[in-house]
Amino acid sequence: MLNLNDLYYFVQMVEHGGLAAAGRALGIPKSTLSKRLLELEKDTGTRLIQRNSRNFVMTEIGADIYRHAAAMLIEAESVQNVISGRLAEPNGMVRITAAVPIAQHKLAPLLPRLAIDYPKIRIVVHATDRFVDIVQEGFDIAVRAHRAQLPDSDLVQRHIGFEPNWLVASPDYLKRAGSPADPEDLSGHDGIVISPSESTWSLENGDGARVVAAPSPRYFADESELLLQAAKAGLGIACVPSELFRLPIEAGELVRVLPGWTAGGVTTTLLQPHRRGQLPSVKVVADALVAGLAESASRRTEEAASTKN
Repeated sequence: MLNLNDLYYFVQMVEHGGLAAAGRALGIPKSTLSKRLLELEKDTGTRLIQRNSRNFVMTEIGADIYRHAAAMLIEAESVQNVISGRLAEPNGMVRITAAVPIAQHKLAPLLPRLAIDYPKIRIVVHATDRFVDIVQEGFDIAVRAHRAQLPDSDLVQRHIGFEPNWLVASPDYLKRAGSPADPEDLSGHDGIVISPSESTWSLENGDGARVVAAPSPRYFADESELLLQAAKAGLGIACVPSELFRLPIEAGELVRVLPGWTAGGVTTTLLQPHRRGQLPSVKVVADALVAGLAESASRRTEEAASTKN
């Protein structure tokens, strides 16, 4: 079995960016950490760090071991908190993962204030569009936007809100191509769509009427920001979550098309592993995010209703 203390030191080296910085943080001589790293590499039979006087870079297997060791330390911290019953001022590291658009547009306005309110909590945000197994990779919180219902799992799911998809286009495009009066008119317009296999929009109005619209695909992109920028450039009509359009519409860069209709929408959910949610620091961050994101979603719903009217 690997030396658990060596794994702990290895995680600290990685998170502090080197042996010297980790040594200063831990109050341990750099030479001691170097020795422990050599012992860990000997036990694993492979080099974990490519290091010289200037660089400190994990190898591929080093990165794998780091992820598992970091998750192990999180569980050890959970045990320590259960044993000590520490319910004082929340402290420690809270790891959050979210897709890039969520991190940029939803989390970025909330997290700095949270860090100020709780100075002993260290917030780590990992923004990525790849699927993240939050249990295996040692994350405390994931914020996900999804069209379909999430599958049942051992994760705690906290519903935050629903955001409708709007159709929008630039004023220049509408001046050139005309504004559609009803969904059937969309067949004569250029569409900015997700992919060749997802090039239609399922529309619904306030009366419950539904229709499938099929624009003429002009531009394909599977990321909301790319769709938004293409719409602003006048390539056609786009369909993405309303929050992305709010500021460009207020600035006059985009105009809502068929404002009485929406094209489905996106649900935002906060996910937590059961055991990590017991930690005071994780609970504080999760509760604050749910409250802040739900308030933003409610405000956007009211704005959408006023825009529609």
